Amino acid sequence: MRIILTFCVLFFSVASCAVQKEKINGLSFVASPEVISDFHTKPVVDVGANYTAIMPFGFMRDLEQPEIIHNTDRQWFGETRSGAKQYISELRKKNMKIMIKPQIWVWHGEFTGDIKMSSEENWKILESSYSDFILEYAELAQETNAEIFCIGTELENFITERPEYWHALIKSIKNIYKGKLTYAANWDEFKRTPFWNAVDFIGVDAYFPVSDKQTPTVEACKAGWQKHKEVIKSLSEKHDKPVLFTEYGYRSMDYTGKEPWESDHTIESLNFEGQANATQALFEVFWSEDWFAGGFVWKWFHNHDKVGGEKDNQFTPQNKPVEAVIKSFYKGE
Repeated sequence: MRIILTFCVLFFSVASCAVQKEKINGLSFVASPEVISDFHTKPVVDVGANYTAIMPFGFMRDLEQPEIIHNTDRQWFGETRSGAKQYISELRKKNMKIMIKPQIWVWHGEFTGDIKMSSEENWKILESSYSDFILEYAELAQETNAEIFCIGTELENFITERPEYWHALIKSIKNIYKGKLTYAANWDEFKRTPFWNAVDFIGVDAYFPVSDKQTPTVEACKAGWQKHKEVIKSLSEKHDKPVLFTEYGYRSMDYTGKEPWESDHTIESLNFEGQANATQALFEVFWSEDWFAGGFVWKWFHNHDKVGGEKDNQFTPQNKPVEAVIKSFYKGE
């Protein structure tokens, strides 16, 4: 009897380990000036998403300005607390799960990872202002029962300079919000983030260079991922945490896999094949891994019928061949 019971325990342990948990098949739902409705959420369902990232914004005047302006009547509706709440309410009607991901925009599009104060006084002001900003949305996350709350996006210098603040901030967030936490580290930052043990997912904005080809093939991109995948997996094992791609995606332009973070609007090339191939490779490399939680496509606009398409070389997959690739993987077709 003991042998049989031992066999059963081992069998079911192995069986349970082999079962794939439901992946986070997410979209980064861009804030807009408008209230959204069923018309705007139906395409989210149609592409097979089960999660959306809702992204309210705070604004800084420059990289050394410590005050974060947020939740004002000068912002777009979707960038505010009430707008985020309305978006969540509509998406819940479609049984969509939610990650609230507050973000900072620095004037002229300066990189948030370079935020750095010139004095201790300004660091303290920034810390206080950021706490006001992020805790307001932690309260919204708790109020709306959001499944995941992202505590920041691409803020490496702020974290490097003020690690004690971030550890204390996470404790403050946990006093308010009882769901799962992540942080969206940039692709070249995540290895140095000091608080992975305090959150639930290792969050990565996955703009890793994977191919120098003008039109990267699926196989070339898969090969280009291998060195990055090894590092990502080892960090997951070190901290015993699943990895979540808090952002991933490619522009529909030439050399899309070379510097996937490139957002220069003066680039005019169009290349839908490269975008589709790079996206398919990412799915094939990661989506079957037990330690990988899933990710959020960058980015998805509310007015699906008016965005993307045959003349657009930006990140959105909407009305492009890559949308079918995403749908195929998200729906398991």
